[in-house]
Amino acid sequence: MRELGVEFEDVVAGLLERFQRQQGFPSADPTVLRAIAARLGALARAAVPAGDLAGTAAQVAGPGADAGLAEAVTQLVKAVTYPRLDVCRESYRETAADGTCRRQLAAQARRRISGTHCVDCPHWLAFGADEHAAWLRAAWRSDPADFDAARGVFLPEDFRVLRRLLSGPQ
Repeated sequence: MRELGVEFEDVVAGLLERFQRQQGFPSADPTVLRAIAARLGALARAAVPAGDLAGTAAQVAGPGADAGLAEAVTQLVKAVTYPRLDVCRESYRETAADGTCRRQLAAQARRRISGTHCVDCPHWLAFGADEHAAWLRAAWRSDPADFDAARGVFLPEDFRVLRRLLSGPQ
């Protein structure tokens, strides 16, 4: 893993800000976002394995984090602590009994800091932005026009940057 410093904190603060915006929440104070980013960076540098997710996320979020910010932090803690996968679970295209694919609905993807894919999906590292978008669109089970209209929600490029920072030198 690369040394995680200012660039990591910038990316994490931006991810948190985007997540709040997607949820329609007011933006948190930038100093709060930077403090969260610093605590998440310390967790990543310590290479702490997945364990007490709720407790770890609460420590990283810090006191007074609202529910929306706390949810984003929980998802980021997963991204930092889950083991790196070599094979995609293909959760992005699982369908429910009614035929809908929840991960391909914009409302659902907005609630996920990683959009359609899992926080530990290997596709974040395997593909570049345009290649990934073309691949995901070709595998899309919902209306492709929905993907085109909200590509940044379904496939947020700031999350790819985070995954690459966490994975170390390529």
